[in-house]
Formats: sequence, structure tokens, C-alpha cells
Amino acid sequence: MKNVNIINLGCCKNLVDSEHLARQLQVNGFRVVYDHPDLHDYTLINTCGFIHDAQEESINTILEAVALKNQKTGAFVGVFGCLTQIFKEQLKAEIPEVDGWFGKYDFQAILGALNGKHEAAYDHERVISTPSHYSYLKIAEGCHRKCAFCSIPVITGTYKSAPIQQLVKEANFLAQTGVKELILIAQDLTWYGRDLDGTPTLTDLVKALSEIKGIEWIRLHYAYPTGVPDDLFDEINANPKVCRYLDIPVQHISDRVLKAMKRGHNSKQMSGLIQNIKQKVPGIAIRTTMMVGFPGETEEDFEQLLDFVRSTKFDRLGAFPYSHENYTYAYEHLQDNVPEEVKEQRLEQLMETQHKIVLERNESMIGKTLRVIIDREESGIYYGRSEFDSPEVDEEIVIENSGILQVGTFYNIEITDAEAYELLGKVKNYA
Repeated sequence: MKNVNIINLGCCKNLVDSEHLARQLQVNGFRVVYDHPDLHDYTLINTCGFIHDAQEESINTILEAVALKNQKTGAFVGVFGCLTQIFKEQLKAEIPEVDGWFGKYDFQAILGALNGKHEAAYDHERVISTPSHYSYLKIAEGCHRKCAFCSIPVITGTYKSAPIQQLVKEANFLAQTGVKELILIAQDLTWYGRDLDGTPTLTDLVKALSEIKGIEWIRLHYAYPTGVPDDLFDEINANPKVCRYLDIPVQHISDRVLKAMKRGHNSKQMSGLIQNIKQKVPGIAIRTTMMVGFPGETEEDFEQLLDFVRSTKFDRLGAFPYSHENYTYAYEHLQDNVPEEVKEQRLEQLMETQHKIVLERNESMIGKTLRVIIDREESGIYYGRSEFDSPEVDEEIVIENSGILQVGTFYNIEITDAEAYELLGKVKNYA
């Protein structure tokens, strides 16, 4: 049995693609490992092409794999994913040592190149690369929005929802393997179902997934601020399986910047949405993403953004400087006229503002008891998360002097101390 090493770069949507491909490889007689540094018979690299830094990381990874390949006769390096979807011919000319270049969804061609034939089966099954108790469920491909800074629609095409019955089948499989937490992902969750017969909504999907035995948490990522189903917040509040957590990429609050970004909403609508969420789902944790340095952003625009962050008090916030990327409206029509040093200064100031907000929030959690799932253990110290935190991107709860706990199991944890991006706690009992 030959080994295939899948190196996954980029977002968790790419991760799901790699996991589906891994299952197809297994069906066709291959042994699959993930992100393994050693030499293998076959190496497949799932690339990211979203921004320049990610593109550079993908190219460096390809070059490293090619150099390693030269140590073994007959070794194969194949490349697929977002970067090859738009730059395949250019890359093919520049790195001829790669044995196979494939588009983002060319799984059949990959199997054919490795095996000479392929058996397509078990399309709802995956070989998950996350810890066994949580997994991502990609509910759609592509994006229907036209944000000025984003190349995703060019890379992945327009929005295409997966039918509810298909997603339930996949989620059932994940539950049977031990998954307890489903993290719903797409470039935009709120557009879900508009392209399907009967136009099911995200709320309909959440209700269907809640019926699956073994699934205890359902988490929602990347809900675009416009078009949120009216009854979604009622469902989050009423359904004990749905985490009181929502990831809404706000990006900015200045009306002038929002218009230039082509976001499709204004500051009043955004503020009203957040107020509505907090009223309908008391205690919900709202995560967001902000962008600084978009073309034309003035100091006044940025101060407005800071004031908004101070008053809204987001529970979780990530931020990044604007990157002038090819295949975007901004690249074609706007000048990248905010100096890089100004972008970095604004980013630092924004994150310092958020640091104070998070520290205050975390200190308010001391003495409270949270239901926590244990993600990992290192040197006798356990790390877990409450419903208010998503893996990889949010904070952890550190549990010391607890005896032996089971990874993937829920416990009631009393919070004993707090830092800005970390809580400390002790075990009370099983949850």
C-alpha cells in the first residue's frame, strides 16, 4: 500500500476538501497521512490563493516538496486548490518539477494520475484531520457577494449550496466516528439555500442537523451581515445544541468605507443587527473580523471604527491590514493609497483596544461555571473550550491539577482566574 501525504494550506474549507479527497484515496487503496514532513510515495499540496502571503507560503511549500522528491526515484508531487485554480498555467511553467497540476475540484484527475483509474464512492465520508470530537461541515461552495477586496468568487465561482439531505448524511457519518461538535462553514452561511429547490434556509439546516444523535454542539461561522434568516436567532436561543456563538465579519463601520468595499449595508443596519442578536440571544458571543487600511480610509474613518469597537464590545475580534490583491475590484479600480506603516499602526491600535475589552470580559467570568469540551492535553495540563469559543481562532480554558481527564469529553469547569486571551479553571464534575 503506497503512502499519500496531504499537505493542507489555507482555511478550514480547504481542510474539508482535503478530507474528502483522503477518503477517496483510501477507497482506491492508498494509505493517507496529513502534513507529514518525511518523504512519501505521493505528496499532494492543497494550496491557498487568497492573499499574497498565503500564495507565497503555498509556493514555498511546493518548492520544499519538489526538493524532497528528488531524494526518491518515482516520488510524485501534485498540487491543487485555490492557487492553481487561477495560476495553474503560470505555475506549471515556473515549476516544471511538479508532476501534476490540478484545479481546486479535480479529485477525479488526481486519482487518475496516482492510480491510472479511480473508484468514486463514499462521497459523504471523510478522513478527518481535526481532533476526533469536532469537525467542520462545509455547507456551500463559492460566493454570491461582490466585496471589492475579495477574490473568492473568481476562485470558487458563484454560490452553490449543498442539499440538506446530503449534509445530514455527511454529518451522520461524522457523528458515527465520534464527532460531537459540528462547525458549519462556507464563505457566507446566510446565503444558504437560496439556489436550492424549496429555498431552505440556514435555520432549516440547523434544525435538521440538531436531530442527529451524538452531535451536541453546532457552531456557526462566517454569517454575512445581510440576509440573515429572521428566525435564526430564535433558533439559537431555543435550541440547546446550537452554541451561543456567531461569527459575523463586519470589516468596517464607516459608511464611506463600507460603500467603497461594496459590502451592501451601512453602519445603521450593522448596529441594528448586532443589537437584535444580543436582544434575542442573551449572552451570545459575537466574533468578528475587521480590516484596516482599505483604499481611501481616513483617520476619521478609523476613529469611527475604534469607537464602534469600544461601544459594541465584541467578544472575539480578529483584524488584518488591507492587501491589494489581483482579481479583485479594488485592485482594478482603486489605489492602494494607505501607507503600510499606517496600516500596521492602525492594526496595532485596534488590537490594543480589543485587548482591554476581552480582559474585562474574561475577568467577569471568574467564579462562573461553564460547560467545557476538552480539546487536548500537554504535560498533564488540559485545554478546553466553552460554547463561546471556536477551535484554533479563539481562546482556551486551561485546567490544571485536575487529575486525568478525557479529551473529547464535556466537563463543568469553574473559572478561577483570567487573562486577556485565556481563562483558567478547575473541574467540578462531568457535564
